Formats: sequence, structure tokens, C-alpha cells
Amino acid sequence: MFTSVSRPLRRAAAVAAALAVTAVLAVTTAKNAPTSPTAPDSTQAAHTDQAPLLQQAAANGTGLFPLLARDKNGRLFDYEPKGTGGFAAKFGLGGGYADATALAQANISRSQTGTDLYVVIDGTLYYTAERGADTKVLGTGWGQYNLLVSVGNMGGSAHPDLLARGKDGALWLYQGKADGTLATRVPVRSSGWNGMDEIAGRGDYTGDGKADVVARSTAGTLYIYPGTGNATAKAVLADTRVTVPAPTGSAWKDYTALVSSGDNDGDGKPDLIGVNSAGALWLFKGTGKSSAPFAARTQIGTSGWTAYNLLF
Repeated sequence: MFTSVSRPLRRAAAVAAALAVTAVLAVTTAKNAPTSPTAPDSTQAAHTDQAPLLQQAAANGTGLFPLLARDKNGRLFDYEPKGTGGFAAKFGLGGGYADATALAQANISRSQTGTDLYVVIDGTLYYTAERGADTKVLGTGWGQYNLLVSVGNMGGSAHPDLLARGKDGALWLYQGKADGTLATRVPVRSSGWNGMDEIAGRGDYTGDGKADVVARSTAGTLYIYPGTGNATAKAVLADTRVTVPAPTGSAWKDYTALVSSGDNDGDGKPDLIGVNSAGALWLFKGTGKSSAPFAARTQIGTSGWTAYNLLF
């Protein structure tokens, strides 16, 4: 079972301030806004400074991100990457997220440590910056989407983007801006994406220098949709998708969750993370080759990961 380390005081204070603003803003627009995090246990170990890992990721030309998890009680937890594969012990980000219909990392203001969030509650989209109290209500009408995914830089801008899947199966790209707001959406595909039960991606999986999308069909087949670097309508993804071979000793359908935290092992190539039905956490190291995008799986967590109903 995984262990827990509480959030350091300076970081908890930043999140508490940001989420407090969110709660005030949400009074007139949402019934159940995220609450401020509970006070950390001062007897626990402090959180490790991630600056060296972020510098390493920048040098490699790919992203290095934490893995965030929500449990059935609506609490969020942060697992920071070790930089060599796997994650450090978790610490809490607070509760009140049970009613969030979508959550995604933004990473706009990330510096040394910190993770910005996009949160949808009662159809309203909120942006909360962890590195301060910069919290915004970005808009209403977001109840039309059943999935948000932070996919890195798909359209060539300097900031991470969002993919949003509509309840009708359409896929849309929202390019991120420096202040956490989003550009006007661009259609990626007009239909068919409700046939995917997992969508992920944070980097270039095919080795062509452009960010890609990973998606698993409800039939259990994993695909890579190569990115084009073009953010114009229906040109974001290439027309031809790549079928990913099943991992040795298992099948892609065996995983209850598939998510990317970027280059988890620090080799300059984005990876994929999966949770199997036994609750174990597995790392699929990226190769940068479209013919065989992932190396053999490596177990990086023993059990307990099925306690979460969302990883992102």
C-alpha cells in the first residue's frame, strides 16, 4: 500500500488561499465549490523541492509532471515524480472535489513546485493557480463535456492546452494562455471519441517533435494519434493513427486507468502510466518510436491505486 506525506506549510498556504478565492467566486455559480485543504500534519516530512527535476525536464525538451489523484471522498492527492521512474509519497491537496465533473492540470504558473488546476463544477469552469491566489471563473456551459485532458502543447503556443470531449463524442482543442485563460475552441474531430474510454498524452510519442494523443478504445485497443503542431480546425491530429502493441504479459484492456505525467523516468521521452485491476501502478517507458512506442512495463507501485476514482 502507498504511504502518505502531508503537504508542507508554505505550499498548503498557497493552495488554501487560492481555493478560498474559488469558494467565494463559486457561491453564485455553483452549489459545491472546492474547499480549502485541511491543515497539514507538522510532524510529517516536508515535501521535496522539485526544481532540479524541472530543470532536468527542460534540458530534455519534455515535461515532467506530478500525478494527481482523487479518492471517493473528493480529496485530491499529489504524487511528485522522482525523475528516475516512479513517484514520491503522496501529500494532500485538500477536499471538496467529489462534485467536480472534470479535473485537469494546467501548469501555467508552475515554478519549482506547484500545480495549477482546471475544475468543472455544475457546468462552470474554474482555473486555480497554486503559486498564488490567482483564481478565475473562466466560463459556463462546460457541462457539455464529459472529459478534460491536459495534453501539453498541441498547437504550437507557449502554454499547455486542453482537450475536451463532448457528450456527443466530438473532440475539441482549447489552447492555453499565460494567465490560465483559454483561446476559442478548435474542432479536432466531430464525432467518434465516445468510443474511447481513456485519453492521455503529454509529449511526443512518435519522435517527430510534435505532441501526440494516446487513446484506448472500449474494445481495449490502444492508439497513438500523431499531432501535427497545427491548431486549425480538424488539422490538430494526423489522419492516420498508430496501433500500439499490447504489453508483454498483459493487455491494454487490463488497466483501469491510463494517464501520462510526461517524462517520468527522465530520459527525454514521454511515458505512460497504468493501474491494473489489482491496484498496482505500472510505468510504460516511452521509446520515441512509432513502431514500438513503449518499452516493457515496470511496476512502480504495489497496490491501493484503485482507491482513486480519477487520476490526472
